[in-house]
Amino acid sequence: MIQAIKDLAYAFVPSGRLIELVDITLVSVIFPLTFSLNLYYIFLIPMEFFFFYFCNLGEVVLFNIFYEVFTVCTSIVAEDNKGNLFHGRNLDFGLFMGWDVKNKSWIISEKLKPLVVNLDFKRNNQTVFKSTNFAGYVGMLTGIKPHIFTLTMNERFSLDGGYIGILEWILGKRDGMWMSFLTRSVLENAHSYEEAKTRLAQTKLLAPAYFILGGNQTGQGCIITRSRLLSIDMIDLKLGRWYVLETNYDHWEEPLFLDDRRTPGMKCMNQTTQKNISLKTMYDVLSTKPVLNKLTTYTTLMQVSEGKLESYIRDCPNPCMPW
Repeated sequence: MIQAIKDLAYAFVPSGRLIELVDITLVSVIFPLTFSLNLYYIFLIPMEFFFFYFCNLGEVVLFNIFYEVFTVCTSIVAEDNKGNLFHGRNLDFGLFMGWDVKNKSWIISEKLKPLVVNLDFKRNNQTVFKSTNFAGYVGMLTGIKPHIFTLTMNERFSLDGGYIGILEWILGKRDGMWMSFLTRSVLENAHSYEEAKTRLAQTKLLAPAYFILGGNQTGQGCIITRSRLLSIDMIDLKLGRWYVLETNYDHWEEPLFLDDRRTPGMKCMNQTTQKNISLKTMYDVLSTKPVLNKLTTYTTLMQVSEGKLESYIRDCPNPCMPW
């Protein structure tokens, strides 16, 4: 996976200066941060032999940063007519990061699929939260705090986007939080849906984002639309809605006509109906093209009342949209 990212970097900057920046500069700025401590204790020590021989810390940092700026997704929280809450998501990754003409697939997306893992984070031998993740990635994009809340994060495209925040961070302005580290902190430390909602809405970020949050009581489901500085909008399951669905566009704006996963996703949800929504039917919705596409690496389904998280590595048979 890291070699594929390096190959892509060389394609854009043949001189190798980008790789040099990663190997030297990123390492020099990473150690003073809490991020480096998380990365070291959680990830490097158990795999120190592997990384000693095969890659350096700068490349591992790059591997983690990529998810902050290249993730496109579909997330849904729905409530059935008995008050049961279901949360599903497709994680789409690798847009414009190398197309394999022969296999009609995205190179990075295919490299990621073998790295998909389900993780169970424990404290004192008790589960604190579960997540679907990529091996080597220390942030959280998808997770459940059993019986309390479920959480996914989607990228939000904005001119004041992640690239600016990351550049500011490298240059020393570090008052914003990495999106996926905020979700990890919330999954680990928040004790209720409302507490999670407040932290996701108010914490300053490095990049704009959508946080899709589900709770454990009727009406507890929302989409939090974030700028880097604050929450600019929030919609929830109240006011007559039985589901909320987010791709990568503000809900009050029309999606890009070349990337409209919202309309077919909502059409499938409406045809499913509230009476028939379940993990199985939500999987069917997330398997409908172009909600399922060539970028889709995995589908995760969560049911908070059961503490259930299940994930599926995905393939989109041809003919299939590239995104």
